[in-house]
Amino acid sequence: MLLLVGLGNPGAKYAGNRHNIGFMAVEAIARAHGFGPWKKKFQAEIAEGQIDGARALLLKPQTYMNESGRAVGEAANFYKLSAPNVVVFYDEIDLAPGRFRMKTGGGAAGHNGIRSMIASSIGEGFRRARLGVGHPGQKELVHHYVLSDFAKAEHEWVEKLLDACARAAPMLARGDDEKYQGEVMRLAPSPKADPRKPRETED
Repeated sequence: MLLLVGLGNPGAKYAGNRHNIGFMAVEAIARAHGFGPWKKKFQAEIAEGQIDGARALLLKPQTYMNESGRAVGEAANFYKLSAPNVVVFYDEIDLAPGRFRMKTGGGAAGHNGIRSMIASSIGEGFRRARLGVGHPGQKELVHHYVLSDFAKAEHEWVEKLLDACARAAPMLARGDDEKYQGEVMRLAPSPKADPRKPRETED
């Protein structure tokens, strides 16, 4: 079984935040692949279903970002899943808005949700689906930036990226992360750019 985790903060006031794009990604997968209703379990909201015939569990921790690992660890332990069976979708400030990269293992790079995941029972070897949201330009602005909603001008690329993550999910379910990354960027192309510069949008 595959455990697909979206990182974010629970509650309506955080729903549109950049920090919640992980929640948005697994919600898009649930819609696209006809997952069952969201239920409360493992200190999280979960939805069960299949992606291209592969059993999958979608999980949105309700512990707040800094404690995400508690919920993920509970679910992974219950289903006896090891790190390679866990994929985490989250916001990445070191990627330009709309960029997408897969990665396995490594450090937290300052992301508190990932830090909590690494500290959990599954360790650091899980698969990471990094959704670029850009960087505000100065370190002291990061906290406010990620806890702010996407600007109206950003909604188009956000929706395209989320849709691409959902449509390409069969490749993820087969364990082909490189092809998944390529297909997401084919479906939602984004110009290479400095993450510290906002993505230009047409009026």
